[in-house]
Amino acid sequence: MRNRRFLVVVPLLLALSCTKTEIATMHVFHAGSLSVPFREAAAAFMQDNPGVEIRLEAYGSRTAARQISDLGRRAEVMASADSQVIRNLLIPDHAGWCIDFATNEMVIMYSPVSRHGSEINADNWYRVLLRKGVQYGHSDPNADPCGYRTILTWQLAEKFYKGRDPEALALAEKLRAGMPQRNLRPKEVDLIALLEAGELDYIFIYRSVAEQHRAPFLILPDEINLKSPDHADLYATTSVRLTGNAPGEWIEMRGTPMVYGVTLPRNAEHPELGEKFIVFLLGEDGRRILSRYGQPPIFPPRVDHPQRLPRKLAELLATRE
Repeated sequence: MRNRRFLVVVPLLLALSCTKTEIATMHVFHAGSLSVPFREAAAAFMQDNPGVEIRLEAYGSRTAARQISDLGRRAEVMASADSQVIRNLLIPDHAGWCIDFATNEMVIMYSPVSRHGSEINADNWYRVLLRKGVQYGHSDPNADPCGYRTILTWQLAEKFYKGRDPEALALAEKLRAGMPQRNLRPKEVDLIALLEAGELDYIFIYRSVAEQHRAPFLILPDEINLKSPDHADLYATTSVRLTGNAPGEWIEMRGTPMVYGVTLPRNAEHPELGEKFIVFLLGEDGRRILSRYGQPPIFPPRVDHPQRLPRKLAELLATRE
């Protein structure tokens, strides 16, 4: 009887052990603006790869990078709303390369009850925002690219409107002074709850996020919205100073057309899974998901340091040159 019990128990223990070891957990740190498409991409990836569990963590992109560089947290994928965050904060010590994979643009999002929402347009938006009682906000520039892109957008707006409207003189400073510190949040998606609650009338945010929430939003001229490569030289005339890698260090971030970046951190526990997820993201199914949620993919994707890419990614990008 003892032997029979032993024979029954051992296979059960082995089965439980195998079930436990077959589950591989991968961590994906990503920009808050990627939350919706990455949720769908992760679900599709896990369906195609049984035994893989993806844990998504949304941050402002600079905060996401510091999870790795400052706190030593391990991740299989890091995706940023600005590829320069990866290049400035992670390469070369914490990552070897960056792939540019998607674009976006700045818009002004509002709600059906926003003050003066029925009259705001591309010509008067800054005058509306500066009216008494109007509340607007943006994310923290030192934590989130959407925050510093808001400031760059204000600088570009000053250049664009000042020749046609005396009220646009010193516009960037007026907009800065007109926004209370309480209207600042760590990442752009944190502002949406305040907008929906009526505490804010307008927020500066990415077009993809506004479309995903089916909210009204104002499209800005290409000279302002950081969307168009045709205006790269104009965007480069603006800049903002951000905290660097160490206390007392600063990084000057110049205006550039919006580019999202993705990398596989050096400390990944399961680098083969990180590589496989990025291959999925850059593939046809991943691009379809990004497009569906207002996140135009860059095709073919661009990469720096291609010689450092792992094999599957190198092969994928080689076929698209």
